[in-house]
Amino acid sequence: MPYRTDHLPALPCYLNGEITTLDQARISPLDRGFIFGDGVYEGIAFYSRPGEAARPFRFEQHMARLERSLKETQIANPHTRAEWKQIALDLIAVHPEAGANGPLDWFYYFQVTRGVALRDHPMLPGLTPTVFATCLPLKPPTAEQRAQGVACVTADDFRWKKAHIKSISLLGAVFARQLSYEQGALETVMFRDGFLSEAAASNVWVVKDGKVMGPPKDNLVLEGIRYGAIEEICRAAGIGFELRRLPKAEVLAADELLLSSATKEVLPITTLDGQPVGTGKPGPVYARLYAAYQQAKEATA
Repeated sequence: MPYRTDHLPALPCYLNGEITTLDQARISPLDRGFIFGDGVYEGIAFYSRPGEAARPFRFEQHMARLERSLKETQIANPHTRAEWKQIALDLIAVHPEAGANGPLDWFYYFQVTRGVALRDHPMLPGLTPTVFATCLPLKPPTAEQRAQGVACVTADDFRWKKAHIKSISLLGAVFARQLSYEQGALETVMFRDGFLSEAAASNVWVVKDGKVMGPPKDNLVLEGIRYGAIEEICRAAGIGFELRRLPKAEVLAADELLLSSATKEVLPITTLDGQPVGTGKPGPVYARLYAAYQQAKEATA
């Protein structure tokens, strides 16, 4: 029986050197990404002004993280940085919503797997990596979410200890996100051995007495690209910034809690496990970070 894909939209995607559509793209069932989750990925926001080409936000930092992930997993990088950027621009150009009245902001998702081989656990040398990519309109948080903040829940971080690799093996994140989904919350804030790690698909920031604090950059946390962006914003604005291990008690006593990611940008958490965070409303540090983030986006576009 042929594989059914007629429920997928005929939107453009890139697969191994060619642009096709999501309903027509095919990979081997022996691709190691399919069999083992053996691959890495990235997601980059592209911003633009009317009549201008879209430009990536902190592209070099994304490329550096991709290269780190590929090195850690011993997968050869199949493209140069310029080629990775061109794939995104080519996908935007053929997207049916692109054009004078189309979206100005895009989310570029791409992944690299080790390639195709008979099923065996060792990292077999000489395989040709599989490359898949999409570029879809970016859907930022709603005005209501920004004005009121969002609800999150907490959970133990039960994932593996190489969280610094942006791996496509995301079952742990799927489990974590399901916990919040079932409770009508946006995200799951996780703690490992009593200390803050991150959320299912976001980094988490603690604000206390005007200082922004986050977990250290180590193997237990995926260093989001906004790590560097938020640090730069804080330094420029005279806002205190610190990375260290943060006990759960400090997180629960925060004046403000924030999420950051490519799609969420910077977003306030105002309820955690059903209890208000600080005043229960988005706070002043969030407002300053969000305003500065928009300026950084404008500078990119």
